[in-house]
Amino acid sequence: MTDLLENAAVLDVLCPMHLVLTPTGHIHHAGPTIQKLRPDTPLAGQRFLEAFAVKRPRTIRGMDDLRRAADIKLHLEFHDAPRTEFKGVLVPLPDGRMIVNLSFGISILDGVRDYSLTNADFAATDLAIEMLYLMEAKTAAMEASRRLNLRLQGAKIAAEEQAFTDTLTGLKNRRALNTVLERLIATREAFAVMHIDLDYFKAVNDTLGHAAGDHVLQVVARAMVEETRRTDMVARVGGDEFTVVLQDVNSDDVLRRVGQRIINRLEEPIQFDGEVCKISASIGTVWIQGGQKLTMENILADADVALYASKHAGRACQTFYTPDLRDAPANGTPPPGRGVARG
Repeated sequence: MTDLLENAAVLDVLCPMHLVLTPTGHIHHAGPTIQKLRPDTPLAGQRFLEAFAVKRPRTIRGMDDLRRAADIKLHLEFHDAPRTEFKGVLVPLPDGRMIVNLSFGISILDGVRDYSLTNADFAATDLAIEMLYLMEAKTAAMEASRRLNLRLQGAKIAAEEQAFTDTLTGLKNRRALNTVLERLIATREAFAVMHIDLDYFKAVNDTLGHAAGDHVLQVVARAMVEETRRTDMVARVGGDEFTVVLQDVNSDDVLRRVGQRIINRLEEPIQFDGEVCKISASIGTVWIQGGQKLTMENILADADVALYASKHAGRACQTFYTPDLRDAPANGTPPPGRGVARG
């Protein structure tokens, strides 16, 4: 070993991160890679325990303690910044000198990043390079997995959104309506439901064709969104049937105003391919007070009863549901005072 120390170039190739210590604990020689980590400060001539801090074993306080730690794995770090961590092993020599061979261990990625090391800075047989390749491969795989998960998440969100959207109008569909109603019923909040049916829509389809009917439905959808509040939900639940869910309703005046705006707006003529489409809207409204225990089926059935009361009252009006509506004549006008609001 003494002869080997005389030819430092051999150790520099075999162990580029080694240090040769004198019996006094000074660094006599530093391998090229460990010296590269401190390019502006020659390690040779420094006291080993002043350049490096031994973290484990914790009992090492001086050179005698260090000699007794021969063949024990050492955990060290530089005293100054960057405080790179190392693993090491010490081999004492008969003449009192010592060899300390260091490695990055699992902190190799930090070492390569902080000091711009390449495979030329490690021994040809050092597994550190293979470890680095594995870590880079793992990082690349995790990044690819992250991107794939983001794409899948985006596709899932898009699919869920599509499943709750009416493709013709862009409004919510019946599935979305059911979801919102189930949540509101569960929380027993105050809310209202307007069931809206387009008057004379069949005449548009029959005389001008389905293209005209689709155009009218799209115009109606935009109008309903514009005439309702941002917190309200407008859904298309059938061919020419729509439902509006209004949350946080504290007064029937709000419902009357919203319903009247929708009726007035939908009575405006709609142009299509040089023709004029004329429709109106009949509305049946149910106002659910906070704390009421109801089912979604009952709410929608009550709104339907109120809607047909509006139809029988002459269309283009809004009717608020009351229980006695169920006793009204099947094709007659509800008695006065039963909540009919005309446009």
